[in-house]
Amino acid sequence: MGRAFQNRKESMAKTADAKTKVYSKYGREIYVCAKSGGTDPSGNLTLRGLIDKAKKDQVPSHVIDKALDKAKGAGGEDFSPARYEGFGPGNCMVIVECLTDNPNRTFGDVRGCFTKTKSKIGTQGSVSHMFDHCAIFAFAGEDEEAVLEALMEADVDVTDIESEEGRITVFAPHTEYAKAKQALIDTFGEIEFEADEIQFLPQTHTPLEGDDVAMFEKFIDMLNDLDDVQNVYHNAELPQNA
Repeated sequence: MGRAFQNRKESMAKTADAKTKVYSKYGREIYVCAKSGGTDPSGNLTLRGLIDKAKKDQVPSHVIDKALDKAKGAGGEDFSPARYEGFGPGNCMVIVECLTDNPNRTFGDVRGCFTKTKSKIGTQGSVSHMFDHCAIFAFAGEDEEAVLEALMEADVDVTDIESEEGRITVFAPHTEYAKAKQALIDTFGEIEFEADEIQFLPQTHTPLEGDDVAMFEKFIDMLNDLDDVQNVYHNAELPQNA
């Protein structure tokens, strides 16, 4: 599972430059998270992780503060999550997560990305059953047993723990995110997390080659250019020189 996580990080890094709207994406996600779970990061662990992640991605403090201030006020935009699934170029599997204030517009925009790249949008559940919906935590450390013990004492349902090159990676069901993070903080104090997020990890990979590689990159760029798209997960395996 760790290799799949690393592969996804590497493939997504190739499209990172396409995320020109990264500030607004973080601002929207922080706003929604704070609106639903509270604006105090010490009492809202999901928000805390999101802010830490935004800072690592060099999102300016004023963008974060503005989103929090907006969440404290009454009213504001009514964003709701939307998830779309389907088959991308080369028949790879794709999950697109959005935050939208207009589901009809968002569906039309996402569907357009599929149809313009000879891809096929599917129904809910058409590909997500081939992904593991995981909470992932990675941090410096080597004592795998101590980490497992801390999580088990907190009654966390751990999927997997890996220790490699001085880094420990914990995988748990997405529903265990807050409980797992709290257990790690309670046991080991303030941890500098290299990864602290909920993701869809593919159970299998689909190698792409030839024209499918360029079409796939165009497809991902088109999705990332949409304001409503927050995350794109896929099982495409690109050539090393792609």
